[in-house]
Amino acid sequence: MQSKVKISPRLQFLVAVGEYIQLIVDTLKATFWRPPKPRLIMKQFYHIGVASFYVVAITGFFTGLVLAAQSFYQLEDKGLSGITGLMVAKAMMTELGPVLTAFMVTGRVGAAMCAELGTMRVTEQIDALRTMAVNPNRYLVAPRLIAGIIMMPLLTLYSVVMGIFGGYLISVFFFGMSPSTYFDPMPIHISLFDYFSGMIKAFFFGVLIMTISCYKGMTTTGGAEGVGRSTTSSVVISYCCILFANFFLTMALNTLYQQMNKWLA
Repeated sequence: MQSKVKISPRLQFLVAVGEYIQLIVDTLKATFWRPPKPRLIMKQFYHIGVASFYVVAITGFFTGLVLAAQSFYQLEDKGLSGITGLMVAKAMMTELGPVLTAFMVTGRVGAAMCAELGTMRVTEQIDALRTMAVNPNRYLVAPRLIAGIIMMPLLTLYSVVMGIFGGYLISVFFFGMSPSTYFDPMPIHISLFDYFSGMIKAFFFGVLIMTISCYKGMTTTGGAEGVGRSTTSSVVISYCCILFANFFLTMALNTLYQQMNKWLA
């Protein structure tokens, strides 16, 4: 009898990271060498983008409502209620818009994607693709990655607009603020950096969500139970990676912006 080699958790983590990076590299190679068919990408555009509009709209809208209400209640007695709109727009553009959109896409799209690929893995459909000389990374992963990195910034922008609109409704029609008071500070204090920082974050979040979900699905083992474990694991790991990446991107982008201002001064 052959004894199974036990691998320490640290080594298992390193192996998983190596396999994850290899998946990304192989997918990029397959994409640039021979791009996937447009119909596969368009199908993922619908599943990732169009089908997520409603949940992203609801998330952004009610986040804007809460931000505006909390800002107004906290700032009214200090005579600063006029910056309610600015606080809503800044928070939605730079932080809450990208992060909450990424969370919603992870829960709605990432989990389904991992379960779909995991089922294909345990039923040996992915092995069947290899026997037919079809690259699974090009056929399954690349369309999802391309669609994800394109649709995530668009969904984030949609969420930001809905958040600002939600804040406008409660500020004007509930708190009695004039529309000009809500919108006037935005062009003065919101720069292109605020917009691009949110879009850059959304781009990286899209890469993380698609690649982690696909990796966990492509490496699923253990039948139906394993599919459930992989799906749960992919969502948890994606959430953690989004939060970690959000912190480091915030620090890196703001440091770069400050350095550029010093060089241009």
